[in-house]
Amino acid sequence: MSTRNKSVIALLLVALPVAVVAALSSGPVAIDLPAALFAGWRGNSSDAVILWQLRMPRAALALLVGAALGMGGAAMQGMLRNPLAEPALLGVSSGAALAAILVLYYGTLVSGVASGMALPLLAIVGALLAVGCVWLLAGRGASASRLVLAGVAINAFLSALMALALNYAPSMFAMQEIVFWLLGSLANRGWDQVLLALPFIAVGAVLLFLSRNYLRALSLGEASAASLGFAGRRYPLLVLFGIAFAVGSSVAVAGTIGFIGLVVPHLMRPLVAQDPGRLLWASALAGALLLQLADVLVLNTVGTQELRIGAVTAFIGAPFFFWLIVSGRREMRL
Repeated sequence: MSTRNKSVIALLLVALPVAVVAALSSGPVAIDLPAALFAGWRGNSSDAVILWQLRMPRAALALLVGAALGMGGAAMQGMLRNPLAEPALLGVSSGAALAAILVLYYGTLVSGVASGMALPLLAIVGALLAVGCVWLLAGRGASASRLVLAGVAINAFLSALMALALNYAPSMFAMQEIVFWLLGSLANRGWDQVLLALPFIAVGAVLLFLSRNYLRALSLGEASAASLGFAGRRYPLLVLFGIAFAVGSSVAVAGTIGFIGLVVPHLMRPLVAQDPGRLLWASALAGALLLQLADVLVLNTVGTQELRIGAVTAFIGAPFFFWLIVSGRREMRL
């Protein structure tokens, strides 16, 4: 690893604890953070309860979800060799969202269905099914362009089903729950959601780590990757299921949060010398940092209702697109 790469990773590792402290110190109620930390998990004071039961799991979830989205975006861009690719392109987010919507929809009709862990678990299953449908539709030995086309088709179909479910929502309350969930949020999340997402994100991270050399070889072209021993369906499946586990579990516990998987790899790629393998970990750290900072902004926004974090990341992503377009036009003129 070059000195520049080490400096980038070190900077991210230093910035992450600072962002976490800022998140733990933010909120509608001011607390004595050092005293609450010292009191520990079993502290009986109100400050300790707020810190360990409300703010700490929210901060942990922001780190996990941000890391999963950043790593998933880097892997997707590397596999498709498309800098505009993100996990939503292959229907991962839409599959998880549709499964969650169906749980919310029928949960209002059958008491108790949407309680407990049914929603997040079925959202993960929905993400895996979406990836499976894309793979089956693309066919054996599918190229990157065919995978993109299959992903666009499946994503459009899933979006249509989500619109249909919203249209026939059994009550205004169910529709509000679905819409708020689709906007993405870290509010009212506890240790149960953290413990549910953690193993799936860990499995996804391991799968993507095992595919890092495949992504490096793929940057030279599909023919070159095959000549280097990365032929067959094993390695693309490794990437797809790694993305499905990591991103699907993130959507399951935090809703749909866009642009993290698109913006972060763009920012990190020049800093890791365009290396797809190193980009995975740099994007994971930068994604965790970006989502944590976005949540700090949400926590410090004054209003009658908490701002949804999906809206914040969209406001971050849109100007980034404008910057890409303007910089691209300048390069063409030069």
